Amino acid sequence: MTAKKPKIAIVGATGNVGREVLDIIDDREIQYSDLVALASKKSEGMKINYGEDKSIIVKNLSDYDFKGTNIAIFSAGASVSREYAPIAAKQGCIVIDNTSHFRTDPDVPLVVSEVNPQDIKDFRKKNIIANPNCSTIGMLVAIKPLHDQFKVKRLVVSTYQSVSGAGKEGEDELDNQTRSLLNNKAITKQKFTKQIAFNLIPHIDVFLEDGDTKEEWKMHQETKKILDQNIELTATCVRVPVFVSHSMAVNVEFENPYEEDQIREIYKTAPGLKVVDFRVDEGYVTPVEVAGLDPVYISRIRRDKTIANGLNFWCVSDNLRKGAALNTVQIAEILIKDYLSS
Repeated sequence: MTAKKPKIAIVGATGNVGREVLDIIDDREIQYSDLVALASKKSEGMKINYGEDKSIIVKNLSDYDFKGTNIAIFSAGASVSREYAPIAAKQGCIVIDNTSHFRTDPDVPLVVSEVNPQDIKDFRKKNIIANPNCSTIGMLVAIKPLHDQFKVKRLVVSTYQSVSGAGKEGEDELDNQTRSLLNNKAITKQKFTKQIAFNLIPHIDVFLEDGDTKEEWKMHQETKKILDQNIELTATCVRVPVFVSHSMAVNVEFENPYEEDQIREIYKTAPGLKVVDFRVDEGYVTPVEVAGLDPVYISRIRRDKTIANGLNFWCVSDNLRKGAALNTVQIAEILIKDYLSS
């Protein structure tokens, strides 16, 4: 079976994630018959530069006919996906959706390319594949190889999520507030509920009745859907004054005993991961160092002595790349290789 060169559409091409998708398609030298950039009418005609020397003109999403388009990557927000993804899917286009809208739909596979690529086959139910939450992706790339070996029983996760996870408006707010504070001017709040510059906000997405935020709920539900229904997870999700890259402190309780050396050996060959873990000053990875890079980075590997079979580690990844754009492109690569043939 020979993979065909698909026609690919990028919905939300003018946004942070859409631009990353274009760059990654170029970086990974994906072969396509045509590449289409789509956005709202106000962006129609805009020129987007990507790669080293390429550019593309934006078309109006509301006018676009998806017939003949093989794959569409949606990164334009849940309301856009809600309206247009089913239209594209009914016209025969396979949708890879980067929003939260389809993640809990039992007929839509929720896929991390290194964790459950076998679930991609279920796209046929609705012609839609969902991309998970950015923090869930980074965490599960790190957890999957350990779960295979020692069986994860429970996860306790604290996330430290960059403002780019809230879109360009989040980045602009951090930039503007920082400038204002450094110049002794009053700050304004629009995107975030409290000051984000030089501050932390333990609140991402809306609050639920039980006190969790929806972001925390997402990590719980998505982990069960993607990896194992029997894993219990509790999360505290925090917005931090970092422009790009999400970090996590992860505490794992395994059902089976392990040795630290086994963890390190497993991580040496696990896909999508790199370990930087030296017990010296600077012997760990921070968010600023991984911005623009593809792997999930692991540091601070150590035993949790307070419980049987407990482990702690630090996990960092670029939320715009592996947490969003890269994973969708990797799903597209699997579709092209295994499900689209000429």
